[in-house]
Amino acid sequence: MLMTEHKHSYRNVLNATSLFGGVQVINIIISLIRSKAIALLIGPLGMGISSLLLSSMQLINGITNLGLERSAVKDISLANNESNTESVAKTISILKKLVWITITIGVIIMIIASPWLSEIAFGNKDYTVSFMWISIALLFTQLSSSQLAILQGLRKLQYLAKANLLGNFIGLLITLPLYYFFRIDAIVPAIIIATFMSFVFTYYYSQKLEINTIKITRKEAISEGKSMINLGVMLSLSSMITLLVAYIIRIYINTVNGGDELGIKEVGLYNAGFVILNSYVGIIFNAMGTDYFPRLSAISEEIVKIRKTVLEQAVIAILLITPIIVIFLAFAPLIITILYSNEFSPIVAMVSWGILGMIFKAVSWSMGYMIIAKGDSKVFIKTAIGFNAVLLLFNGLGYYYGGLEGIGFSFFIYYIIHYIVVRIITYYRYDFYFEKGFYKIFTFTVSLCLIAFLITLISNPILKYCLMAFVIIVSCSYSYKQLDKKIAIREYLKGILKRKK
Repeated sequence: MLMTEHKHSYRNVLNATSLFGGVQVINIIISLIRSKAIALLIGPLGMGISSLLLSSMQLINGITNLGLERSAVKDISLANNESNTESVAKTISILKKLVWITITIGVIIMIIASPWLSEIAFGNKDYTVSFMWISIALLFTQLSSSQLAILQGLRKLQYLAKANLLGNFIGLLITLPLYYFFRIDAIVPAIIIATFMSFVFTYYYSQKLEINTIKITRKEAISEGKSMINLGVMLSLSSMITLLVAYIIRIYINTVNGGDELGIKEVGLYNAGFVILNSYVGIIFNAMGTDYFPRLSAISEEIVKIRKTVLEQAVIAILLITPIIVIFLAFAPLIITILYSNEFSPIVAMVSWGILGMIFKAVSWSMGYMIIAKGDSKVFIKTAIGFNAVLLLFNGLGYYYGGLEGIGFSFFIYYIIHYIVVRIITYYRYDFYFEKGFYKIFTFTVSLCLIAFLITLISNPILKYCLMAFVIIVSCSYSYKQLDKKIAIREYLKGILKRKK
């Protein structure tokens, strides 16, 4: 009976990732097509412009949205866990009212600050009007985020997945012709259209929930939403710091290279590598986090359940990501050419170092959600400031001494430090620890990733790929066997097929 519950628990974690579902696979394909098309049609220069516009918008969004898209998930999930429909409806009404306040502030700030944003990002005021138009994208972004928070808090994962899928797909269909005909001039309209389509489908699926609307004034929303705002401000401050660091790094790369076309191209290369690490590889974390955060929030005061939940999440994460890391290291040049083009080959070394650190991120990410779920604001803010300061310092030094490869190496060292510090914090503050069995799996998977990376340094291609093939087989076999122990894969897949039929 205990073994059955154990397998069921791990299966729930795996189900939540949606990695084996068609929706997630299609989302990955859509992202690949978009990145490939943009890389071919507007090149590194266009990607650099797009990156600077988006990162500026995200920075303003992070400053003004009060972190409501994340704090609301906690409040909604707690109300939903208590099966209190009135409390759920009221929390959602408060969220919607607060979001319109943050949207108004965000749009006004972005329009007023447009000349300065253009000057900071591009060294001139040529993009002032572009930044004004991007304020529309900020509006749709905040509206979409609030609808996604509702779906996530209520754990309506199917609606959440469909909203993301359809928004991405329709957005792709509309924006690709724009890039084809107008190239770089299509960047601003494409950003606005993509955010609008995301809003359309998140709104559609949130409306299907049939939640009662409770009338509430702005004063009441601010008064009764204090806990949501307080936690949100904490999360917003953390996000803002993260976005600010990413923004500074991009500006630094552009400035070091003269701030002209060469600098913007270098930013485009950096952004392409960053997207691979945080979107394609990091998609595991994004998929897991969709369900993981509300689950952890619901049991935030029960340490025994927290240990079990975090352990399951960390084990699934490292078993899924290890084969991905090994395969990517083996075929990095080919994968980057397929994803983008030959022009992006300079990011191979950067991504290879960065992806090596993902095995450590998988564990620290699983533990780190504890701090947010518990609403431990003091620790969260201190760690956010500390970690981002370290990342900024490492990235700056890395690029100064080693270019894009140096940034990749700095990411690798940062992820190791992040893992160690989060491990210490969660142990001493929350009495959290992993079972001994976890470290056997973790040590073996880390060893496989390190071996794969060292093999890439071998100059003899025949020897290199023979050894790499062996490591790929070992990593895939090991992950399969461990997952089979946890969830009984054949039974799991049979269950999925039966449900589909």
